[in-house]
Amino acid sequence: MAAQMAVNSGASLWGPLKELWETVDGAVLRRQPESVHLLDLQLKKHKPNFLSLYKNPPKSAEQREKVRKASTEGIAIQGQQGSRLLPEQLLSEAFILSDLFDIGELAALELLLAGEQQQPHFPGLTRGLVAVLLYWDGKLCVANALRTLIQSRHGKTFTLDLSGELVALTTRFTDELMIQGLTKRILTLVSEINVTHEFERLQKERGLGNEKHRKEVSDLIKESRQALADSLFSWTCQSPLSKDDTLALIGHLETVTAQADGSLDSVSLALVMALLYCLDVSFVEQGTEDREDLIQTLPLLTDRQYVAAVHSRLMDGQPWKLPGLQAVCRLAWALSLRVLSQLPQGCALVEFTEADEAVADQALLGDVFLFMKEGILGCESLAQEEFYIRRLHSLITDFLALMPMKVKQLRNRADEDARLVHMSLQMDSELPSSLRKDLDHLMVLIGEFYSKDSFGLELGLEFWCHTESLQHTSLHGSYLGMALQRPPHKQVVLSKFVRQMGDLLPSTLYVSYLRMLKGLANGPQCSHYAFSLLKTNGATHSICMPTKLMLAGDNIQGVSGSPVSWEHFFHSLMLYHENLRRDFPNPDASQYRHPSLRGITQRELEGLTSFLQLLTTIITWSENARLALCEHPQWTPVVVMLGLLQCSVPPVLKAELLHCLAAFGKSPEVAASLWQSLEYTQILQTVRTPGQRQAAGIEVELNEIESSSEEYPLTRGFCHLISTLVESSLPVNLGAGLRVPGFQPYLSFLRDSVFLPFPTRAYRRPAEKWEVADGVLEVFHKLLREYEPQPSDFVQEVVELQGEQVAAHKPPGHSIMFHLLNDSPMLALCLSLLEEGVRQLDTYAPFPGKKHLESAVLRCLCLLDLALQKEVVFMDLLRESQASMLVSPLEQLLQGVSPQTRRADHIVNIARYLYHSSSNPEAAFQSAKILRRIANYPNIQTRLVGDFTHDQSVSEKLMAGFVECLDSEEAEEGTENGDDSDSQNKVARIRHETQIHMLNLLITSLDLKTPNLALYLLGYEVKKPVSSTNLQDPGVLGCPRSCLHAILSLLQRGTEKRSGPVLTQQAPHLAELCYQVIYQLCACPDTSGPTMRYLRTSQDFLFSHLQHLPFILPSNQIAALSQMSWLMKTAAIELRVTSLNRQRSHTQRLVSLLLDDQPHTQHTADGESGMEEETRSVSGFLHFDTVSKVRRKLLSVLDAIDFSQDMPELLQLDFFERTQIEQVISNCEHINEQGHTVCNVKLLHRVLVAEVNALQGMAAIGQRPLLMEEVNSILQQVVERNRVRQSLSAKRHALRSWRSLVETLLTACPADLIPADDRQLIIRDLLLDMHEKVLSEEAAGELMPIVAGAVFTLTAHLSQSVLSEQQQGAGLEASSGFASIANSALHLILRKLLDFILSTGGGYQRLRAHLYGSLLYYLQIAQKPEEPDTLQTAGKAMWERLTAPEDGFSKLQRENLAIIESYGKALMEVVCRDACDGHEISRMLALAVLDRILSIDRQNQWLVYVCNSGYLRSLVESLRQDDAALQSLLAPQPPLLKPLYIYESKMALLTRVAKTGQGAVELLRCGLVAQLIECQVFDMVPDSDAHRMMRDPSGFIPSPMDRYRQILLPTLRLFQVILTSTTMNHQQGAAQVLQWLIVHADTIQSLLRCQELSMGALQELSLLTGIISKTALPGALETGGEVNSAVLMEFQGHINRFQRLCLTLLGRLAGSERERLLKQAEIAAPGDSAERREEMEVAMQQVCANIMEYCQTLLLQSSAQAQFSICLFSPSGSEPAGRDGGRTDLSSTLPSMAYSRAPSLGLVLYLLKNSTADFFRFHQSHRQSLGKLQTLDQLPPEELKELCQGLVLGPGGVEKISSVQRSLLAKRRLVQLINNRAKLLSLCSYVIETCLFVLWRHLEYYLLHCTPTDPKDSLMPGASLYRSRLADDSFGGLQASGGRGISLSRVSRQDLDLLKSDMAAGFGEALQRKLLEVEGLYSQVRSRYTFIQALVRRIRGLLRQPKS
Repeated sequence: MAAQMAVNSGASLWGPLKELWETVDGAVLRRQPESVHLLDLQLKKHKPNFLSLYKNPPKSAEQREKVRKASTEGIAIQGQQGSRLLPEQLLSEAFILSDLFDIGELAALELLLAGEQQQPHFPGLTRGLVAVLLYWDGKLCVANALRTLIQSRHGKTFTLDLSGELVALTTRFTDELMIQGLTKRILTLVSEINVTHEFERLQKERGLGNEKHRKEVSDLIKESRQALADSLFSWTCQSPLSKDDTLALIGHLETVTAQADGSLDSVSLALVMALLYCLDVSFVEQGTEDREDLIQTLPLLTDRQYVAAVHSRLMDGQPWKLPGLQAVCRLAWALSLRVLSQLPQGCALVEFTEADEAVADQALLGDVFLFMKEGILGCESLAQEEFYIRRLHSLITDFLALMPMKVKQLRNRADEDARLVHMSLQMDSELPSSLRKDLDHLMVLIGEFYSKDSFGLELGLEFWCHTESLQHTSLHGSYLGMALQRPPHKQVVLSKFVRQMGDLLPSTLYVSYLRMLKGLANGPQCSHYAFSLLKTNGATHSICMPTKLMLAGDNIQGVSGSPVSWEHFFHSLMLYHENLRRDFPNPDASQYRHPSLRGITQRELEGLTSFLQLLTTIITWSENARLALCEHPQWTPVVVMLGLLQCSVPPVLKAELLHCLAAFGKSPEVAASLWQSLEYTQILQTVRTPGQRQAAGIEVELNEIESSSEEYPLTRGFCHLISTLVESSLPVNLGAGLRVPGFQPYLSFLRDSVFLPFPTRAYRRPAEKWEVADGVLEVFHKLLREYEPQPSDFVQEVVELQGEQVAAHKPPGHSIMFHLLNDSPMLALCLSLLEEGVRQLDTYAPFPGKKHLESAVLRCLCLLDLALQKEVVFMDLLRESQASMLVSPLEQLLQGVSPQTRRADHIVNIARYLYHSSSNPEAAFQSAKILRRIANYPNIQTRLVGDFTHDQSVSEKLMAGFVECLDSEEAEEGTENGDDSDSQNKVARIRHETQIHMLNLLITSLDLKTPNLALYLLGYEVKKPVSSTNLQDPGVLGCPRSCLHAILSLLQRGTEKRSGPVLTQQAPHLAELCYQVIYQLCACPDTSGPTMRYLRTSQDFLFSHLQHLPFILPSNQIAALSQMSWLMKTAAIELRVTSLNRQRSHTQRLVSLLLDDQPHTQHTADGESGMEEETRSVSGFLHFDTVSKVRRKLLSVLDAIDFSQDMPELLQLDFFERTQIEQVISNCEHINEQGHTVCNVKLLHRVLVAEVNALQGMAAIGQRPLLMEEVNSILQQVVERNRVRQSLSAKRHALRSWRSLVETLLTACPADLIPADDRQLIIRDLLLDMHEKVLSEEAAGELMPIVAGAVFTLTAHLSQSVLSEQQQGAGLEASSGFASIANSALHLILRKLLDFILSTGGGYQRLRAHLYGSLLYYLQIAQKPEEPDTLQTAGKAMWERLTAPEDGFSKLQRENLAIIESYGKALMEVVCRDACDGHEISRMLALAVLDRILSIDRQNQWLVYVCNSGYLRSLVESLRQDDAALQSLLAPQPPLLKPLYIYESKMALLTRVAKTGQGAVELLRCGLVAQLIECQVFDMVPDSDAHRMMRDPSGFIPSPMDRYRQILLPTLRLFQVILTSTTMNHQQGAAQVLQWLIVHADTIQSLLRCQELSMGALQELSLLTGIISKTALPGALETGGEVNSAVLMEFQGHINRFQRLCLTLLGRLAGSERERLLKQAEIAAPGDSAERREEMEVAMQQVCANIMEYCQTLLLQSSAQAQFSICLFSPSGSEPAGRDGGRTDLSSTLPSMAYSRAPSLGLVLYLLKNSTADFFRFHQSHRQSLGKLQTLDQLPPEELKELCQGLVLGPGGVEKISSVQRSLLAKRRLVQLINNRAKLLSLCSYVIETCLFVLWRHLEYYLLHCTPTDPKDSLMPGASLYRSRLADDSFGGLQASGGRGISLSRVSRQDLDLLKSDMAAGFGEALQRKLLEVEGLYSQVRSRYTFIQALVRRIRGLLRQPKS
């Protein structure tokens, strides 16, 4: 036993029972699937609880001992390891609880532990008090479960339509309970349990807390008693009780007593009804299909002993405690006996059935009808149970139908009594004592019973026979189909009863009969029959129809008609009016104070009021009756009644008259005329006659009569009348002519005389105070609700009245608004009413008028809400109108100080209504609405937080109120147009709306600055920094239950089950807002930290919700998408945060949940593997894995977003003009809270209806129905449009969230969480699925941009992933394809991409920008990575290279191209069009795509297309247009850099085109160079010093000089490429380029002279010299043969200048400035000095190589032989000095001969030496780097770091990257180094070769062919030295500018000797050896075998020659 005694922390007396009730409720009432099995288990488990109903576990010494030791030894708790020590305090409480409820000690301890656990749900209560609640709640759960199980049985009265299996289960189970004595147990419990007794016990042990706790406990006790009684009632409804049980029930009823007012309580009523159903045989008459089976089970028919026992028990003379109750049971028994006697089974029971008359007599003697009226109808719960009402109905009707003789006796007796009364009145004697009023009571009972019809059953119809309706064909009863059949016998009897009772009616029964008719007239059809009855009663014989005579027999009275007829009644009214009008008081007389009642006696008053009530009932229900009576020419009821109101009759009668008028006013037709009559009769005096001393009318009655009698029926009647009339119509010109027209006087009276004084008046009946308030507030509410502020309301209009101008009245709504927007008495009273209301509700005690107080409070809240809603428009209009009205915004007035409490607590009072949401859901709803409106004002929020938190107890209550509203179990999301007929549904919907408003309040507040309401309500710190909050589960560390906990518990319900969160299905909109709140908390920087920590650790929120994605809701797709959107956005934040914080396990879990395609082992597996078959998409053939795979979560979410969107068709209009209607619709559009643009349908409706009403003429009236129909169709269309917009918006939102989640997964999460191969497959699946959806026919265009963006990101990641995988060396061995992703998949992706590009058609250019980006990334995959140049490859034979197998890159590239070409012209057209025109980014990307495709297009198909289709020409011609934009870029502050980027992209493309000969020729043909010649931007070289100061601090915008270079360099590159490509037409190209050089000669020359040789300048020079070396040649001018000589001369001048400048430059770079520049580079950028130095070296070598090439070309072009060639260098062998970097003028290094402007030959030698030295340096470095590359993995980490340094930005960047990444970067850097060195080596070797050639050529000339001259010789050189051709001459040596030929022939012998000796010294052995070594190392590989060797040999020969 001891082992068994572990404590259940859920409390065995509560937790399991709660679970039991939830299971029963789910199975029976909510019909959840799979619930039958669960129910079966629960019932088996809890059978003992039902058998020993409410029996508690007994106390035992052993348990007591165990509990006592729990504080020292501890106690075991189920589900927890080890034992737990409990505090002494807890144990002593457990013993108290155990004694209190007489339960076992362990059970008591469990209750306390559970109480502690549940405490946060009950703020303000201790665990003991919570335990008391849980104890009774457990009891209630059992009782409720029992009742529900019994209700689900199969039986004779009702059915719940449950499955057969379930019914069988519950029937079997309850039958067993019944056999075990359930009835007696229930009866015992009902007698034992007693609220007062229980409260006494609890009070003694301090087991009762505050008022709310007391109310909750008493409610639980009452409800459990009620549920037990209901169980018995439900049983007897369905199945009979056994004999013993029936007798026990009768025995219990004998002891029942009544409440103070004589009525039964609801428990006794249930038991009485149970007995009545036991004795019920009426169902035998209904011909149901299972009638025979039911008869078999009924002991009344089958068991003689049963009948005998019941009969003797009911008939023994023992009086019961309630004789009336005994009489009711006897009556029921008598009727059952009567029915039995008519059945075949009744023959055996004759001895009993004979006694039915006697039993009935006994019942009548017991005043049965009086008790039924007072005892049973007086009970409130009667109206809440349909089957009580049906049983009483059958009891009453059976008596009338089955015992007609008894009824006749009653009538005779009544006639007799009437005569006696009459006589005694005549003789003024005492009334006889023997009077029985049975018939009177019966009639009153019928009247009372049928006048309440809470279920709309209209049972009274049985009293009306439909034969009467045959004349009124238009208004058939419900028996429409059987109009000509004979009605059932019972109905005939009943209708006969109604008519006969009215014949020759004795005056004593007159009032009772009218009251009975009033009851029977209650209902739309009944009222019509009653109307007809009164109409025919008054008709004379001559009018009567034959049928009537037949039915009515001879009872129709003479010509005067019956006293119960319209004729009689209206006639009497007119007589009274005539009579009293003569005594019409003079308003000045004081007679008003003492109204003479001589006109109307008390009995007449009763008769009149009864008839007025009957009239009111009939015309309330029947519109036909209303109009028929109103328009009756003789009776004119409205006039007569208004007349009577002016006479002196008692206020009670006036009140009835007003109510009756109000019923007439329900028809708008009547209302309009009623207003006028009301004004005319001056019931409320609105016009004062000049001489009148004193007011008259209702105001006087209120102040004089009603106030003194302290009763206010007249005032309430007047409010009711005005309220009805206001609803029907509000006349604008009321009272015109006599006063200022309008409603104002009535409003002033209601406000100033009724509403404002109401709290201070005295009331005899306390409830009436609130009735008056409610009545008048109802009018205010209606007026304000209908009011829409108009500009005209703010203009002071005047009316003419009796010749003078007076101010007109404003609309009543305007006046109410004005009072509410000022600190007026009206607002103050409303606010104090709210304060009073919440104070009363806080007592939780019933008080008179509570219902009306609640209603008045609700109306006050509605008024405030409406004022807040309309004040914005109101104040805007007021401002615009500049009227002199002063108003304050209501939200500010609400912050005022309350006079009662002297605190600013109005808003707090409003918020306190949320605390009462369980009892007053509507007030809570309005309160939430008001708070939400106030929450929009940020300045008020901060004050509110202060007000809410100011008082601790109030603060707790408010928080509890908010939480309670959010926690509400009953809330249900209703459809918009749901039927509110069922009050329960209505309340559920109101609760739901309250939750919606509260969540919106939180969402609005969270956007505002802190502190705000949301933070307080969600449990964050408002007094400290928000981020310091530490969120806990409720109850932990005293943390109260906040709205956040409520929201989470709403969302978490059902997450552990397979079906997923319940809320997403049951209340989709609510769930969507909950997810949004969570997202906002996670996204806001302040709240993000605490929230995400809490969600992650305490709730595991995201994982548990994401695993249920996608949410599929066919009924509400929009909400489902929004839910997923917010959830995915939150998940993206979580992934980012956990990745940043290195919380790998969290990130890993989420990532695998979203991306895995292996089924999880959790409960999701079995569900999804079945589903997965259908969800396979077209991309399925790529999943060549086994079926065990499931769809990736991310993909199934994408599946849930439906890309198609059905659009509404266009409007088909017959009357309205479509364009105008569209205009109106767009005028009615606004942006709603969710940010969607929607059309305001109500506003549109108002506009259209006004338009229809404005039509004039008969035709318009005839067509009005058609017009209204069209208006309706327009409105439906607009509603549909709104829905489509919302749907699209939701889809966009969902897609965006999905995209951000995908991008976060791929970008922010650590790369190693998703292995590369998986990553590629995931991206493949995502890409293919997205394309699949977006390319379908129905896909909506609005979703494409988001998809395109996602495609772009995904392709970028795919490319990156594939490339990094290859870099890590997995690459090219895999034969299936490229990387982990197969080639087939890549091709599929490419095809989809191209399809997508084509599907966008002409529009969507910006969207295509994304797709072009994707395409570029995709094509990048097949780009071969940079490979190290090992200098060995050239050694391979050409054959080897040709026959090498195709590598993966080329293969993929070839296949890509094939796919691209398969799309043909369509694709070319789209890309080219985008490249030429449109948005800048799209153009750049389209140009880049073209560039990329042209680079792989070996067949040149694209090139041909671009050339032939004119796109190329268009591009070339656009360069000219770019000129102006580019010029603007060179301003110091450029506008935008867009034109520069576009220009660069164009030039890149043109350069690509120029790389093929065909393309280059085409470009020249398109006039490319001509376009560029015209561009002036090249001449605008910025002044570099001036702009130094204007550097962009961010470094993003380049300096003007850099921008200039960005424009110039692409052009130079393009020229260079053209010159290289145009082999055939080289001359043509060169000539054009030369022309460009000459046109821009000044600029070019200034660049060549550049002083500051920066990196940029060197790049310019390297390109410029390259171009000059190919164009500025002697042959260039020969092509243009027709050019005239002057131009030719000019051209030559330019060319000579270029030549000279190039040589000067060579002098600078080869000699003086080289070292200085390299040093400068190192100093300028110490960080990446190595990089900069390399770039400088390459550029300088390039310039030297170009210039040397130029020299070589010039030499070769001048002549093939040395003796005739020109000389470029002067014959001086001295090398340039100044190696120290000092700037030495070149001339100083040359002989100081005046003519020598030329650089010396020594410079060439110097260059040769330097290049040779450099060559070895570079070669060494190249070898080292190669070695490092081969042993990369063995390099020390320091070296790796050093290598990476250049590629990683920012300090410490290298530290952060992973080792894998580091080695990849190092590898990339080494390849870069190697290739750089290889380039330098090739340049050096070229420079060496050209230098040697130039040296050789010059030396040969100087040493062999030059004839030295001495200065004394003639100035003209010898002709033999030169060609006489002008061309040669002009290119001869170094001519001064302007072409004066200072010839080199003036070379002296001395010079030549010096040259020879210098050269011999410089060109020594060492140099020669080195040169040969260079050839050995390098040139052999490059296939120029012995060039250097030959030249060295020749030069050596020349230098060794003996002097000639």
